[in-house]
Amino acid sequence: MSTPVFDLATPLSGVSPLPHLGVMRAVGADAASFLHNQLTNDVLLMKAGECRLAAFCNAKGRMQASFVVYKRSAEDVLLICRRDLMAQTIKRLSMFVMRAKAKLSDASDEFQLLGLAGDAVPLLTVEPWQRHAVGAADVLTLYPALGQARALWLAPMDAVAPAGTPLSADLWQVGEVMSGIAWVEQATFEAFVPQMLNYESVDGVNFKKGCYPGQEIVARSQFRGSLKRRAFIVQSTVPMTAGQEVFSSLNATQPCGLVAQAAQHGAVCVAIAELQLAATENSTLHLGAAQGPVLQLLPLPYLLRDDI
Repeated sequence: MSTPVFDLATPLSGVSPLPHLGVMRAVGADAASFLHNQLTNDVLLMKAGECRLAAFCNAKGRMQASFVVYKRSAEDVLLICRRDLMAQTIKRLSMFVMRAKAKLSDASDEFQLLGLAGDAVPLLTVEPWQRHAVGAADVLTLYPALGQARALWLAPMDAVAPAGTPLSADLWQVGEVMSGIAWVEQATFEAFVPQMLNYESVDGVNFKKGCYPGQEIVARSQFRGSLKRRAFIVQSTVPMTAGQEVFSSLNATQPCGLVAQAAQHGAVCVAIAELQLAATENSTLHLGAAQGPVLQLLPLPYLLRDDI
């Protein structure tokens, strides 16, 4: 399958609003230990001031939400996630609190949350999943996109917003897609195990930690060599939406994958799609139906970890 040259006329640089994301907060003496027992990453191992990617799964290992977890302290943890899953995720997680001294809430109104890209990232070191203090704000570094550094800017509501060229929300979401890391959203609730979105390859799963919901399924998928589906970046001539099926010329009757996250900026239409590995080799991919618009594969900006 040919690999087109991706062309984005507008630079991925500036300060962007993030209306699709919100901030969940877990506070209490057991906040970190409670989240450690629920998420795919090791929250207890994280030091105060560190951040990580993580997922919350059901008993079958299917992702119900994904987060950038920022551990302010063992008793105060912030979790950035999709707003459309916020309420139901808080409700679901709260069911497992039991006797733990932890309380979950939607703290989106307590913080400013902005996206920084390119020249707006005020850091010399931009390795992903690092936290840097910049004035009153916490800057949480993400995986880069299109060669540009990316970060989340998190600060109290009364903090002065960072200076920088305005970056539109749709262009920021193009950057999210081109980073190769998809958020779980309402349209993809319980659609994927973490490896289907490459989470183990971008430090979103810790296989050495103890039990969490779905842990046995996630571990079995990894260590039995049964990973037959992965996330890829695709480009189309038409807009795409999360939850759309993808078909392969190898099988016109059954979908070979699902769009996990999509973005559009002008004529640029890109998405992260979870696909059968076999369908990405020597076949043509189509959106929505066997004769639907053709999808072109774009390269991932990171290596897949097949042997952990």
